[in-house]
Amino acid sequence: MIRAENIGVLRDDWVLRNVSFELPEGKLLGIIGDSGAGKTTLLKAISGFLDVVEGEVSLDSKKIIGPTDKLVPGYEEIQLVNQDFELDTFHTVAENIKEKVLHLPKEDQSVLVKEMLDLLEIGHLSDRQVRWISGGEQQRVSIARALACEPRYLLLDEPFVHLDQRLRLKVMAYLKSLNEVRKTAIVLVSHDGAEMMGFVDEVMHLSDGAIQRIAPANEMYYHPKTERQAALMGMVNTMKVNGEEILFRPSEYSVESPNILIKFESCFDTGVVVFNYFSTETNERIVLSSSKSLEDIEAIRIHKRS
Repeated sequence: MIRAENIGVLRDDWVLRNVSFELPEGKLLGIIGDSGAGKTTLLKAISGFLDVVEGEVSLDSKKIIGPTDKLVPGYEEIQLVNQDFELDTFHTVAENIKEKVLHLPKEDQSVLVKEMLDLLEIGHLSDRQVRWISGGEQQRVSIARALACEPRYLLLDEPFVHLDQRLRLKVMAYLKSLNEVRKTAIVLVSHDGAEMMGFVDEVMHLSDGAIQRIAPANEMYYHPKTERQAALMGMVNTMKVNGEEILFRPSEYSVESPNILIKFESCFDTGVVVFNYFSTETNERIVLSSSKSLEDIEAIRIHKRS
């Protein structure tokens, strides 16, 4: 288990302060927060790539040592994938992955490298030096290296930014299987909390270097504590009903016993879901999701999930 106890990270000011949580093996944790909230700093601190000046981070009750006191920072059991990539740019894509599995028999090395190349769909880049591939392709190599290690803890800092939806879902399915079969704990930082739904068990909301809330994913999505928290988890509507401000997701409505008049404006068909844009009597703009256009709808009832 990774345990953070009242940790603090100081630069010109406190980036993290009094942060405490536990990450047992097998946990799927999502982290949301605005830019500058401390998300990346937290991942670096708990993986041993950043010194903490207050509190302590431990792995299986043994203190995690930062780069000041450790010649080679980091721990094999904890793999961090962030925007730095940390690749050997003069080695090929395949060589970068192979470096992580040199402890295995040669035959197993080849099998695992090929598996990672196929998973991230970078087999055509196998013999190309990393310095000649794009930033998005380097991100895929970084993910492949981390997965090849078969770590106990996998920390992912917005790893899907450069991946299209099809490949993102493919990689997420692989990560889910790792979690189920090997009990790999995974932390996923994302600018889009909605992409975590169905993947993580719990979501942590970081703001100004402090944990604001940790809750089950569905609870964080459907019952946010603040408007900002709601927005970090995905598309949300805000409107006043009988003088009370209500937050609700585009799917949280019904056309049975409607009591809110709305006027259809336009719709946007994504191919998977249709987003319908309406205005209310008080000129608030709301979005409702459906499988088809709702141009004939004139009134709804907000139907919050329990």
